[in-house]
Amino acid sequence: MYARTTTLTADPTRMDDGIADVRDNVMPAVSDMDGCVGLSMLVDRDSGRCIVTTAWETEEAMAATRDRVTQMRTRATEQFGGSDPQVQEWEIAAVHRLHPATDDSCARVTWSRTDPGQADRVIDAFRTAIVPRMDDVPGFCSLSLMVDRRTGMSSLTSVYADRSAMDATRDQLARMRDEFAQQMGLQVTDVAEFEVVLHHLRVPELV
Repeated sequence: MYARTTTLTADPTRMDDGIADVRDNVMPAVSDMDGCVGLSMLVDRDSGRCIVTTAWETEEAMAATRDRVTQMRTRATEQFGGSDPQVQEWEIAAVHRLHPATDDSCARVTWSRTDPGQADRVIDAFRTAIVPRMDDVPGFCSLSLMVDRRTGMSSLTSVYADRSAMDATRDQLARMRDEFAQQMGLQVTDVAEFEVVLHHLRVPELV
């Protein structure tokens, strides 16, 4: 399984227009493309930061859509009042769902970097050391780990029932994150929190 993320900074006053465009136009069009496994969208209304993720059955299916989605991306960026979206393609290395996301759900995204040669070691350790512990975190819904083996970059998204549940986990998960990063030699490059405004990824359990 593979994924493409598009990250942009929107004009906060135009956030709802942009969300509506992704929901009403982008999502149906992408969902009809061969190999698509759904779409999700995260937004931070304060900063304007938005992340749209599309998932794909194979790397070939994802690659075949690159040109076709360019026009939709341009239109969506205009609807958001944003510019210069950043596009990243990933391998989906792990997915675990305890509960489905809802319209109240929020997500924390952690980006990190490691030696590309250590990717398999980090993925295996994550699956055995982190995934089982998440089921005991109050309000936890799901997680997904995406990696770029060429650069050593990774993106971990953990979803919670609502903002209060996410807020309550902040210190606990920071300790878990720092411990794992130190053990694995990971450099955490960014952490951000979002609303989950679209939750239509259909990626199967991958652990």
